[in-house]
Formats: sequence, structure tokens, C-alpha cells
Amino acid sequence: MSAPALQNPAAAPRRPARRIDAALVALVLGAVILWFAPVGMGRYGTYVLSLWLVMSIGVMGLNLTLGYAGQTSLAQAAFMGLGAYATAILTTKYGVSWYAAFGLSGLLTFAVGILLGFPALRVRTHYLAFVTLAFSTLIWLVLRNEQWLTGGVFGISNINRPDFLGIKLFGALEFHRFVVVVTLILSLALWWLIRSPWGRAFTALRENPVRAASLGIDTRAYTLLAFAIGSAYGGFAGSLYAPLVEFIDPSPFSLSQSLFLLLMVVAGGAGYLFGPFIGALLGVVLPEWLRFAGSLYLIIFATIVLALLIVCPQGVSGLFERGWNAFRRKSGGAR
Repeated sequence: MSAPALQNPAAAPRRPARRIDAALVALVLGAVILWFAPVGMGRYGTYVLSLWLVMSIGVMGLNLTLGYAGQTSLAQAAFMGLGAYATAILTTKYGVSWYAAFGLSGLLTFAVGILLGFPALRVRTHYLAFVTLAFSTLIWLVLRNEQWLTGGVFGISNINRPDFLGIKLFGALEFHRFVVVVTLILSLALWWLIRSPWGRAFTALRENPVRAASLGIDTRAYTLLAFAIGSAYGGFAGSLYAPLVEFIDPSPFSLSQSLFLLLMVVAGGAGYLFGPFIGALLGVVLPEWLRFAGSLYLIIFATIVLALLIVCPQGVSGLFERGWNAFRRKSGGAR
């Protein structure tokens, strides 16, 4: 038997070199910058940065539900509350480790998100918004009135921060870096999801549900999945929020906070990967920067957001995209 002929490498067809995804590079680079950013900022500055990342996770979930799948929801703060209270109760009353509580909070909000997604199969637009509004109010009332479980208006205190491989994360800087790692993992998971066939199905569902169904996409399953994954991100955010503030009460999870999260999605850019980070930056960090204005800072903040939405309804991400496209047209015409 003769030996098989060796293939000439020069004659072999060349595979096209894979382009490095700019979004992936930006996510990793941003995590590296945020790892070192709090050095010299002090405890409060580090807390604000950590809070920005935690809120970004919650807004990421709402951006998936609203921005990519086109399903209106006013219940994201309620899911954050479910995740925060589940983590607080499990860790302080039952001695469960934070990591197990984090996973259970995600599973709980994922399951509740599926249940909340069923009305989305029958009603849409503002009718769906009313359904999620009622759910948000119901959860807030449970958190406020079921004192035997949630502590009522007195809340739950002494929520410990987790360890990581024996390293204590009690300090602000250590816990911030832990939040950076968790945020990076969840961001990469969402980056992968958006580029997968699931992500394309979500987009098709948002653009034209009838056409998506005609192409064989199970619109019912993807609607439920969009609610469930978006809700789970809210639960993950709440699970990080509880040890960050070390005390929780019902007020941060009210309907007004859900509206504020919705504002972050719109201002940052619905349907953009980096929109939640920009929106949360506007909602969390910008008011802190404007505190030099004293009692006028909320008016200035509202004016900036209002002007932004008038100039570019697609949010800051849409504004960047328009600028980038104009630059490319200009540079292309100059050649």
C-alpha cells in the first residue's frame, strides 16, 4: 500500500483570517481599566463605581428584553429586589454561601420571568407595560408588608460580602474588583448570546413577529426566553447589590426605580451592547458629578437627559453610531 500523498501547503485553500471582534476587545479592555480605576478614589468613589457596574447588569437584562426582543417591561427593579432579598435571606438567615445564593437568585428570577412572560404572549405594547407594572407593585408590597420574611420597612442588615478563594472581600476595593469580574463574565455571556442564533431570533422578534414566525422562529418560546434571561440578569444584579450596600429595604426596588432603569436603557441606547453601561453611567455617576451644583443638580441632570433624547432618540450609542457612520462616509469620499 502506498503512502497517501502529502498535501502541498502552498496549494491548500487559505482560510480567511478571523477578525477580532471590537466589542469583545472593548469589554476586556474596559474590565482591565475598571480593575485599576478606583486606586486613589477613596471609599465612596469606589462604591459609586461598583454601584454603576451593578446597575449596568440590571440594565443589561432590561436591554435584552426591551432593546433586542422588543418586549416592554416595567418590572426590572422588582427582579432586582427578588434577587437582593433572596440572597440576603439565604446568607443571613440560613447560612448559605453567597455563590449558591447568587445561583439560586438567578434561577428564581429566571422562573418568575418565564411566568411573567406568559402575558406577553397575549398582550403587547402598553397593555404589556401595565401587566409588568402590576407585577412590580405586587412584589414591592410583598417586600414591604411581609415583615416575618423580609423585615418590612426595617429591611435586612448585616449582609456579609463573600470570600473568594480564601481572600476576604470586605474592603471596598476588593469587592469592587470582584464586581468587575462578575460583570465581565455576564457581559461576555450576553455578547455571545446576541451573536448566537438566539440573539438573531430575538432581533427578528422585535422587528417583525409575523415575519419571524413565517421563517420558522418559535416566537412564543423566544418571548418567554427573553423575559426569563432579562429577569435573571436583574436577579444577578440584586444579588450583587445586597452585599455591596450590606443593608436592603424595599425602597430601591419600587416602581419609580423600574422607570429609572427604563430611562437608562433608552438614554444609553436600546438594542446596543454598550448602551446599558452608558445609560447606567448617566443614571448613577452623572448625578454624583453634578453635586457641585447643590440642590440644582437634579434639574441639570433632567435637562441633560431630556436634551439628549430630543437630539437623538436612539440614545448616546445611537449618537456615536451616527457620528461613526458620518466619519466613514467622509473618509470614503475623500479617497
